[in-house]
Amino acid sequence: MSDVLVAAGSNVDPVANLRRALDLLAREFAPLQVSRAYANAAVGFEGDDFVNLAVRFDTHLPMREVIDRLHAAEAACGRARTAPKWAPRTMDLDVLLFGDLVCAEPGLTLPRPDLLRRPYMLGPAAEIAPEIVHPTARRTLAELWRDMQLREPSHELRVVDLARTT
Repeated sequence: MSDVLVAAGSNVDPVANLRRALDLLAREFAPLQVSRAYANAAVGFEGDDFVNLAVRFDTHLPMREVIDRLHAAEAACGRARTAPKWAPRTMDLDVLLFGDLVCAEPGLTLPRPDLLRRPYMLGPAAEIAPEIVHPTARRTLAELWRDMQLREPSHELRVVDLARTT
């Protein structure tokens, strides 16, 4: 059994797309543990704010099968795999941690390097999995998040209510 941590984000109808993605993920990987959702500015391009959250679940599936199912959920939310990397997204689902697996393959590095650089990934991940020890940094997500907040105190993550209907 692997403990999986996934980042989810959207800046195209984000509340609806995140709700849809969570429903799809629950069908595949229930039970889910889900962080609060947070809005933050787009990174790498000019665009609407993203809404991001983290999802945690256990699975017996191999990593590549989990990634295939995440890609299927992205597609169901309207994401084209051929879309530019730094552009608006209907849905982005990224594996942050897959147990304590460390790998570097074409198109996949685990743990995801952005986890240690992006507050919108680390904050929600630390919220639902504070005790997880990052396999290469060898510190808990809670410790890493606390340190990031000290280094980048001005980075604002604004809570978004996914239950809203508008």
